[in-house]
Amino acid sequence: MSAPAENKKPTTVTESVGATADLGSKTPSASRPVVIWAIIGGLILAFQIYIWASWAIGPHFERVPTGPSDPPTWMKIILGTWTTVILAGWPVGVWWFIVRPWRRERRITLDGMLLVACGLLFFQDPLLNYFNTWSTYNTWMFNRGSWVAEIPGWRSYAEPGAMMAEPLLMNAAGYSYGVLLCTILGCFIMRQAKKKWPNINNYGLIGILIVWTFFFDLVIEGLFLMPMGLFTYPGAIQSLSINAGTYYQWPIYEGLMWGGVQAGLCALRYFTDDRGRTFVERGLERTGGGFVRQQGTRFLAIFAACSIFFFVCYNLPAQWFAMNADPWPEDIQKRSYFDMGVCGDGTGRLCPDPALPIPGRDTAYIDPDGKLVLPEGVELPKIVPHERGN
Repeated sequence: MSAPAENKKPTTVTESVGATADLGSKTPSASRPVVIWAIIGGLILAFQIYIWASWAIGPHFERVPTGPSDPPTWMKIILGTWTTVILAGWPVGVWWFIVRPWRRERRITLDGMLLVACGLLFFQDPLLNYFNTWSTYNTWMFNRGSWVAEIPGWRSYAEPGAMMAEPLLMNAAGYSYGVLLCTILGCFIMRQAKKKWPNINNYGLIGILIVWTFFFDLVIEGLFLMPMGLFTYPGAIQSLSINAGTYYQWPIYEGLMWGGVQAGLCALRYFTDDRGRTFVERGLERTGGGFVRQQGTRFLAIFAACSIFFFVCYNLPAQWFAMNADPWPEDIQKRSYFDMGVCGDGTGRLCPDPALPIPGRDTAYIDPDGKLVLPEGVELPKIVPHERGN
């Protein structure tokens, strides 16, 4: 990893290709890194598009209702205002990071690529509930359920009108320029740390970034977004949570997991070569095919790296915490707009609890009376007796 891109003179795609075109035939293997990353990115993007399309035309594209509980007026005002601000900022972000640089330099900047890549990370947002529901959104906000039931192997409860409910208007735009702005801020923190401690190595910078992101996430999520009622972590391990037992309990490992994601995104943007390129773009000038093909390859490679950071640093460890979740606090269960219809009062299903087996789709579950309820047409398996000698 070399010095940050902010300290280098940008090199246009045309200059890069012209400077190295004569090497293309001599070292074809040099193009392999960016091509491999782009193939991975292409496969991930194709999968996301397929899942989103299946959701949009399928039975799960249905609103999850609020239920009998009504959020307090102050919560509605804050959520409505915040959604409006997020939506209003999205076209500004597109102009600033994509349109404006293109009009000035006729090139797509790294930040422009990251704006789109971060927006597509929205797909992974509900995956933390893959095996067990331990995070919920406020269903008062506009939603059409989510695409989770279309994901192969999905285990958590998910039926039309009762499932993980994504606040589409806020999250689609928020993931795009919101995550990018957090990444830019993280790079600023790294530059300041480098100025203060010139001899610090790259791993030290990343460590500082993770610490910074932890406290930043505590403030943004734990002290702002959650108290205002956007989402909850009902299955959080309470002994490892701040404000435990409330609807805004914030698990400290959330800050560590998201800190890992941001560390990856910031490192991708901060550590570049002398042409301002990330590690996944190595060999881009030798891919051939003109500007459009090169930029498509470049984007898919960057998108692949961002997706892997999110999946490995967040969604993989999240599954362990989901499988070891604590009982849902009463402060969450009594508010139907946080329950998403997956459990609790009126559903006939108990909310996840360590004392209960974790139910999956099309599996039996324990009802509020303690009885085992089997799916329609399903029978309990039978014990096969051992073979015994005469």
